[in-house]
Amino acid sequence: MFWLYFFCNLLINQYSNPRIYSDVADIPYNKTGLLLGTSPTLRSGVRNPYFQNRIQAAAELYKAGKIKYILVSGDNHRTEYNEPEEMRKALIQKGVPEDAIFLDYAGFRTLDSVVRANKIFGQQKFTIISQQFHNQRAVYIASWYGLDTIGYNAKDVSLSVGLKVQVRELFARVKVFIDFLFNKSPKFLGEPIELP
Repeated sequence: MFWLYFFCNLLINQYSNPRIYSDVADIPYNKTGLLLGTSPTLRSGVRNPYFQNRIQAAAELYKAGKIKYILVSGDNHRTEYNEPEEMRKALIQKGVPEDAIFLDYAGFRTLDSVVRANKIFGQQKFTIISQQFHNQRAVYIASWYGLDTIGYNAKDVSLSVGLKVQVRELFARVKVFIDFLFNKSPKFLGEPIELP
C-alpha cells in the first residue's frame, strides 16, 4: 500500500506543484475562482480552521483583482447541512459582494466540484482555492479532464488539528486513479448555469 501511495503522490505532486501558488502577488489572473467546500465547524462544535482559512484566501484573491467571480462548491446533501451557503455568508462578511458569488450545491467530492465547474458552469480555465494538499489533488484531477487550472493555497492547519484530514488524504490520492480507471462521474450533473 505504501508504494502505491508513493507512486500516486509523486505523480500528483510533480504535475501540480508548478501550478500552485501561495503568494497573491505572483498568481496569474483567472476570471473564476473555484472555492472547495468544507464544514464551517468541527464535530466538537468549534470553528473549522480549514473553513476559515479558505474563506480568507478566496477574499484575498478577489480583493487583489486576481479573480472576478467565486464559485463555491460544496456539500448540501441534508437540509440542515449547507456548505456553499455557509461559505457564501462568510465571504460576504469578508467584503466580497454577493453578486460575485455563485453556488454549486452538488460538490460532494473534489472530482464533482472540478468537473461540474466545467460541465455545469462552463469554466475551462479557473483558479482552485483550498489548502495546498487539496489543491495539488484538485489541479491534477482537472488536468485529467483537459481543464486549465492553477491553485491558490489557503493557510494550512497544524498537524494536531488536521491529522485526520492528512491521513484521509493518503487514501484520497490513491482513489484519484481508481476513479480515473473506472471513469467515475459526478453524482449529479444537470442543466448548465451560465456565469457572466
